[in-house]
Amino acid sequence: MSEKTVVGFGEVMLRLCPPGKQRFGQALPGSLDATFGGGEANVCVSLATLGMSARYLTALPDNPIAQAFISQLRGIGVDTSRVLLKKSGRMGVYYAEHGAAQRGSNVIYDREGSVISQCGPEDYDFAAMLSGASHLHVTGITPALSEKAFLATLEIVRAARKLGLSISCDLNYRKKLWKWRAGTKQQELAGECMGQIVPEADIIIGNEEDAADVFGLKADGSAIESGTLSTAGYVQVAQKLAARFPRAKYIGITLRESFSADHNNWGAMLYDCEAKKAYFAPLDGSGQYHPYEIKNIIDRFGGGDSFCAGLIYALHHDDFKAPQTALSFAVAASCLKHSIPGDYNYSSLGEVVALMGGNASGRVMR
Repeated sequence: MSEKTVVGFGEVMLRLCPPGKQRFGQALPGSLDATFGGGEANVCVSLATLGMSARYLTALPDNPIAQAFISQLRGIGVDTSRVLLKKSGRMGVYYAEHGAAQRGSNVIYDREGSVISQCGPEDYDFAAMLSGASHLHVTGITPALSEKAFLATLEIVRAARKLGLSISCDLNYRKKLWKWRAGTKQQELAGECMGQIVPEADIIIGNEEDAADVFGLKADGSAIESGTLSTAGYVQVAQKLAARFPRAKYIGITLRESFSADHNNWGAMLYDCEAKKAYFAPLDGSGQYHPYEIKNIIDRFGGGDSFCAGLIYALHHDDFKAPQTALSFAVAASCLKHSIPGDYNYSSLGEVVALMGGNASGRVMR
C-alpha cells in the first residue's frame, strides 16, 4: 500500500475517571480526570504518533469542549479540517472506573443525544471528507448509537468502496449499546447491521468475544475469564469469518488472557485469507506463540484500537507489511498502550520496533 492518508470515522467522547484506582463513590463529590477518547479517534492519534498521515471525521457541537478536543488532535498531527460542527447538540461522555486486582473496570455511558447520533448520511459530504485518502477505518461502536449513525457508517463505507479505498472494520461489540430498535435484542441488531458493513471490509478486526457476540462464531476450548485460550479455535473463527465475508484479505483477532484487572497476557492472530494461513504474535525463540505478560497495567482502554492502528500502519509500509511482521508490530504497539494513561497510544515508532526486537526490560533510556 502507498503512503497516503488514513481516515477514521466515528464518535469521540469526553472521558471522566476517578484518580488512580478509586471508586466513583470515593472520588465524588470531588475531581475526576478528564481526557478524550473514542475508537476511531484513538486509531488516528496512534497513526499520527507513528508518523502517518491521519484524518479524523466526526460530528460535534460547536462549543469550547469540542474545540478543545479538535485542538488536541491538531497538536498531535491529526487532520481535523473535515469535522462536522453543529450549532446544537452535545458531546457524549463516558465515566470509566479503573479495575484493580479481582475487581473489573466499569464504564458508564452518557452519550444519548450526542451530535453524531443525530446525524444521518444526508448531513455529510463523504466524497469531500474522503478526498485524497487511501484507507478508511470504522468500528461497530458508532452504528450502535442510533439508526442514523448506523446509516451514516454504512454510507461512508460504501462511498469509500466506490472511491477505491481499502477499509478496515473493528467489530467492537458493546453490550451496553445497540438499544435503538425497540423489541430487537442487542446481539440480533448488531449482527444485522454489522452484517451490512463488514462485507465491504478488507481487514476485519475483533477480540476474543466480538466474533461470538456479533456473528455467533466461537472458539472451542476458550474461557477468557479464567485465562485460557484455544489458539486453534481462533483459526476456526477466522476461517468462518473469511467464508462469510469473501472480500476480506486479513482477519485480526486480539487474544487477551485476563488473570486480574492488573495482570493480562496479550497477543494476537492474523489470518491471511488468500493464503489461508494463520500467524500468531509474539513468538518465542523457537517460533511458538508466547504472549506478552503484562503486569501492573496502567490503562487497558484503547488497547484494541492501538492494535488496529499498528496493523494499519504496518500494512501501509513495505518494511513491515509481511503478515508475520505486521502482526508483530501491531501486538507490540498495543502491548505498550497498556503502560500509558488515557485512551491514546503515545508510543513512538522506535519504541514499537524496539519491543518487536525483544527489548521488553523497561529500563531507562539514556
